Amino acid sequence: MTPDLVIVRGGEFLMGQADGRDEERPVHRVSVAPFRLGRCQVTNAEYDEFRRATGRAMPPFRMQPEFADPAQPVVGVSWFDAVAYCEWLSARLPTEAEWEFAARGGLEQQLYPWGSQPVFDRPAYHARWSRAPEPVGTAAPNGFGLYDMCENVHEWCADWYDPAYYAVSPSGNPQGPPTGARRASRGGAWRHQIKIARCAARSSIPPEFRYADYGFRVARGAGS
Repeated sequence: MTPDLVIVRGGEFLMGQADGRDEERPVHRVSVAPFRLGRCQVTNAEYDEFRRATGRAMPPFRMQPEFADPAQPVVGVSWFDAVAYCEWLSARLPTEAEWEFAARGGLEQQLYPWGSQPVFDRPAYHARWSRAPEPVGTAAPNGFGLYDMCENVHEWCADWYDPAYYAVSPSGNPQGPPTGARRASRGGAWRHQIKIARCAARSSIPPEFRYADYGFRVARGAGS
């Protein structure tokens, strides 16, 4: 069971948000090469297949009823778990730049994947995420055909995290700083007061942490 990957054709975009948090500035123009990205977050069912094939341990929340639906995103995976899954598929995690480019879905400098309308206007916003993430792909996709960008669970990225990185970031396919103590993550999550994050919003935690609102999606080069 291999995740469905969407071809993201790449291009240039303005990364960051001028009126956002300090780590989202300065806004800077970035070019991203074509790549492929999971249409949805990796599910319990997909991760279970990996576990059975490799003997990797079950994530800590997997058997709790509210997280047990095979169609829900897998949660409680560390950055190392996510990387191991991607490598099992000869794939990788997306960079922060790739993730933000993909989340925007072709909309330049809009707040969310659908534009800048408030999150509370999102259909069924108040009925979703009462106790856990929703099954993947149950809300409308963005302009690139990607589901749950900026919502459902935080998503691990490949990069080390540095809040000041945008001041020194290269313009072409930035990969993040060479070292660090925390790994970057993107997107909103079900257990926050505001359930959907802005496209530019950045977050990070130590790579060994396993939280009930952290998952990931798979990336791969466009030709692979």
